[in-house]
Amino acid sequence: MHFLYNSGIQLYELAIRTAALFNPKAKNWIDGRKDYFEHLPKIPIDQKVIWFHCASLGEFDMALPVMNLIKERHPSIFLLVTFFSPSGMEHYNKRKHHVDLAVYLPSDKPSNAEKFIKHFHPDKVFFVKYEFWSNYIFEAKKQNVQVFSLCSIFREDHRFFKWYGGFFRKTLKEVDFFYTQNETSTLLLADIGITNFITSGDTRFDRVIENKKSLESNPRIEAFLKDEKAFIIGSSWPEDEAIVIPYILQNPNKKFIIAPHNIDEAHVSSIETKLPNLTERFTEKTMGKNVLILNTIGHLASAYSYGEIAYVGGGFSGNLHNILEPAVFGLPVLFGPKFKRFPEASQFIHLGIGFSVKTSQEFTSALNEIYKNLPAISEKTSTTVTKNTGASVKILDHLEQHYGL
Repeated sequence: MHFLYNSGIQLYELAIRTAALFNPKAKNWIDGRKDYFEHLPKIPIDQKVIWFHCASLGEFDMALPVMNLIKERHPSIFLLVTFFSPSGMEHYNKRKHHVDLAVYLPSDKPSNAEKFIKHFHPDKVFFVKYEFWSNYIFEAKKQNVQVFSLCSIFREDHRFFKWYGGFFRKTLKEVDFFYTQNETSTLLLADIGITNFITSGDTRFDRVIENKKSLESNPRIEAFLKDEKAFIIGSSWPEDEAIVIPYILQNPNKKFIIAPHNIDEAHVSSIETKLPNLTERFTEKTMGKNVLILNTIGHLASAYSYGEIAYVGGGFSGNLHNILEPAVFGLPVLFGPKFKRFPEASQFIHLGIGFSVKTSQEFTSALNEIYKNLPAISEKTSTTVTKNTGASVKILDHLEQHYGL
C-alpha cells in the first residue's frame, strides 16, 4: 500500500504540472516549489524549531492562537509554517502573526520529507485539521521529531475507517497526540484503537475573539451606514448571491454589505448588473446607495462588526466559509445546504442561531423568523462563541505538561 500511496503522490504532482499550463493557481503551486531546496534559509542547529503545517489559510487561522500563545510563553522558539495551497502562502501575511518563516511544503515524497526535516530539524510538528502526509509523518518519527495533530476532525466516511484504510491507520498511529475538535472525532479514533487524544475544541473560537479585541473602526463603512445596521453577505459565490439578491431587490430601504469571495471585475460587475442603481463600491466615492460591495480584501471582519444578521457563502459547494467571524459579533448566521464537513454549522443549527437555506424563498422565510426574535438570538450567538473559547490554552497547557516546550 505504501508503494501505491507514493505512486499516487507522483501522479498528483504530474496532474498539477499539467494543469499549470492553463490554471494560474496550479502554476503558483509549481512555481512556489521550483528549485526548492536551493533557496531555503538556514536555521542555527541550537535553535528550537516548532513546525506547523497548514493546507491553506483556514488551517492557518486554526493554528494562529496556539502559535501566538507559544510565542507569548516561549519567545525564543522559531515558528516554521508550511502551506500546501498558494492561497495560504499568498494571504497569511494579511493576518497579525509571529511566524518566523513560512514556505511551501514539497510534495509528500520520501526524499522530500527526509531533506526537509533534516534541513529544518524541528523539535515538534503540528499537522492541522485534515493534514496527514504519511511520508512526512514517518520521516519525522525516524528523525525523533514529535508529531501532533492539531484541531483534528474525523468523519465516518474518512479513509482511515474503511476496510482498505490499513495504511492510513498506520499513519495515524505514528502521531504522538491528537487534539481533536469534537467528541465524534475522539470516538472514531478510539474505535480503531487510538487513545492518545483529548477533545480540546476548535481554536477558531479563540481566533475570532482575538480579532474582535484588536479590530479597528472602518470609516468607509461608517460613512455608508450612517449609524444604521447592515445585513452582511460574506464570502459569497454566485450560487449564494442568487438566493440573496431577490430579497435585496424587495427591500430597498435596508442596508446591505456584500463581500464577494472573488473580487475580480467580472464578478463585481455581475452583482452590479443584478442590482441596478442600488450599489456602490468600497473603493469609490459614490454615496447614497443601499448596497456596498467590498471589492477589496481585508474588510470583511470589520464589516461584520457593523451588522445585525449575516449570510456566509460557500455552502452550495461544500466549502462553507467561516461562520464564527460574524457570530463573535452576535450575528445570527444563514448559509447554504452543504455544511456536513463543518460541525460548528450543525451546532449553530441545533442551538437556533444558524440557519441553512437552499432557495430564495427559504432565505426570506428564515430571515422573517430571525427578525421576530433578533435580540434573543443575537445574545445567544455571542454567548455560544464565548462558551467555546479556551481551546488554545487547553492545548498548550497539556503540551507543556506532557511533552515540554
